[in-house]
Amino acid sequence: MRITNKIMQNNNLSNINTNKILQDRLSTQMSTQKKISRPSEDPVVAIRALRLRSNVTEVTQYYSKNIPDAKSWLEVTEGALKNTSEIITNMISQCTKGANGDLTSGDREIVLEQLKALRDEVYATGDADYAGRFVFTGYRTDISLSFPEVTDLKYEITQQFSRDDISDMIFVKTTAEGNANNTVNLGDINSTNYDDIDVDETDIEAVEVHRFRLGYDNCTATAGCIPKIERVTGANADGTPKVETLVEPANVVQVHSFDVPTAYEQAANPANADKVFYVPETGEVVLGKNVYEKMMAIQDDESTAIANEGEIRITYEKNQWLKGDLRPEHYYACTTTEMIDGQEKKIDYNQVYLGGNDVAKQAIEYDVGFNQTIRVNSTADECFDPEIGREVDDLINALEDVQDMEKVVTDLKALIAKTTDETDLETLNTRLDAANKSLTLMKDKSQKLFEHGITKMQGYLDDTNLALTNCGTRSSKLELIENRLKNQKTTFETLKSENEDIDITEVAIQLTSAELTYEAALMATGKVMQTTLLNFI
Repeated sequence: MRITNKIMQNNNLSNINTNKILQDRLSTQMSTQKKISRPSEDPVVAIRALRLRSNVTEVTQYYSKNIPDAKSWLEVTEGALKNTSEIITNMISQCTKGANGDLTSGDREIVLEQLKALRDEVYATGDADYAGRFVFTGYRTDISLSFPEVTDLKYEITQQFSRDDISDMIFVKTTAEGNANNTVNLGDINSTNYDDIDVDETDIEAVEVHRFRLGYDNCTATAGCIPKIERVTGANADGTPKVETLVEPANVVQVHSFDVPTAYEQAANPANADKVFYVPETGEVVLGKNVYEKMMAIQDDESTAIANEGEIRITYEKNQWLKGDLRPEHYYACTTTEMIDGQEKKIDYNQVYLGGNDVAKQAIEYDVGFNQTIRVNSTADECFDPEIGREVDDLINALEDVQDMEKVVTDLKALIAKTTDETDLETLNTRLDAANKSLTLMKDKSQKLFEHGITKMQGYLDDTNLALTNCGTRSSKLELIENRLKNQKTTFETLKSENEDIDITEVAIQLTSAELTYEAALMATGKVMQTTLLNFI
């Protein structure tokens, strides 16, 4: 076969171009640090690169964003729970002091002030937030646990009880029938009326009554505004609980805390055995004897899984809220009326609680790994029980009753020291004996309440510590996941680099070799192309 100069020229140009293309590819690899710049150069590398990049991006999202966010949320929650645990521990300490029968008036004053401060602080801790989101309010992260200011907002609250929620209450009766056929109270005695307040030792006694303690005090106290008391008796055809009236409205009597006789005295009266007495100021529903026995007989029928026949419902209203009061939408089924666009509209909260089935907690979960989530929140009902504040209210009221009666005793002794009339002295001594008996009974009641308070507060502390333990467990789990993702991130980045990135040394050598080859080819081609057939003719 005859090789012409034209053939040689074309072959040389083609080879030089091929060498130039190789040089360009190697130069591009050096500048981009990548093996390929388009998928067609190596489809296998391209497909593997897409998968590995996706893995690295996902792991980076989990490791660099989701996990730090979840960790911060858990840290805020843990800090608040630790603070709550310390507050309740201090409450237990104050209850221990209050249970001491040898307390002086000054000691009681200190315990009283400490309890008031601790009561206000425990729920303030529940308003802890992370990045503007409240951490104990479930899905309602934009709504604080308690009211931030005094608010006039009407709520109709349905609170669910069982017979186990009925508590025993000891009250000291300090009233008697006065000289004018009116009820008089030993606590109202002073230097001008001691002769009119005809109360002696026989009128003073400690009486036990039974009550439900609602979640709130200072409830709506307008005339005729009484709670609705119902019970669950089974299930309807659609599976919802069947509810019937437990106490007829005519038998529910509103009694104010300042009324005489008190709700306790009226409930203890055998004539009122079928009645219930509602005290809106203290949030108590005091039961007559027959009503109490009827409620204690209520229990769940285990053969019916749909309905809880042991459930007792009390629906009441509250329309004035102080700063620090817990918002009912975080605890109970309730309805509120708000002005929206100039019109009153009802908003229902937690009506699912009344459905009869167990309701899942409002758990906030973060994606922290491949098909892996972790819960980061604790809900208010786990650690900020409304009963904590109500328990403290009872202790405070008991101490204040003791202090008030101590003042009566002191005043009577001062009057006796200044009185010379024998008849007046006899009257004053009779009142003093009654006051001393009342003071003794009140101190005994206070001591027992504080002893009971130790047990109750220990239960609240156990709940808080359980929530704290759960939070710590989640933090430990998150730390393990973080360590695993850190290793995965390193592995994926290494695989991605091995798949995409060039070996700079190898490419540099190849590029230098390609450049030398290209230059040599140019020189050889130039010399060859200078010689033609004419040179040999």
